[in-house]
Amino acid sequence: MPRYGATEIAPTKSARARGAYLRVSFKNTRETAQAINGWKLQRAVQFLENVKSHTEAVPMRRYAGSTGRCAQGKQWGVSKARWPVKSAEFLLDLLRNAEANADTKGLDTGNLIVKHIQVNQAPKNRRRTYRAHGRINPYMSNPCHIELILTEGEEVVQKGPQVVEREQGLHFSSRQRGARRARAITAA
Repeated sequence: MPRYGATEIAPTKSARARGAYLRVSFKNTRETAQAINGWKLQRAVQFLENVKSHTEAVPMRRYAGSTGRCAQGKQWGVSKARWPVKSAEFLLDLLRNAEANADTKGLDTGNLIVKHIQVNQAPKNRRRTYRAHGRINPYMSNPCHIELILTEGEEVVQKGPQVVEREQGLHFSSRQRGARRARAITAA
């Protein structure tokens, strides 16, 4: 089994998918992946479908050089945004693959969250283009590796009742709290 970037996520409670040497722009894919990181699976899939239909835009934050401005970037608080359709298609395929893996493992697919998504550069593919006056320039593509991990959402736990000491206005340092805890353990 290949190594993933996130090692602290339990394999039994997560589903993984990865693609290597994918012929899709690294920079656009990185920005698209960062947009859906931490989202619920259904929302991420809907967002990528909307990107393909140009109804939602991907914010361009790191790789935003010479990127045009668009009004749809306002929902993200940025002015520069794009619709990288090919990146959205590749990420959709990986999300569906990870969802199928989760279903095979018996995880609740309605409660999955994109816990980890990482895009790395792959080796460039080298071609050449012919220019005026007999010159030749490189014509490189910038492929990428993509990995993602989906996990089941954490249950929301209600906050317990407040400690009585706080309500009375008493404040203890961490050393005092530790001493009180030690006394309570020895007394019990």
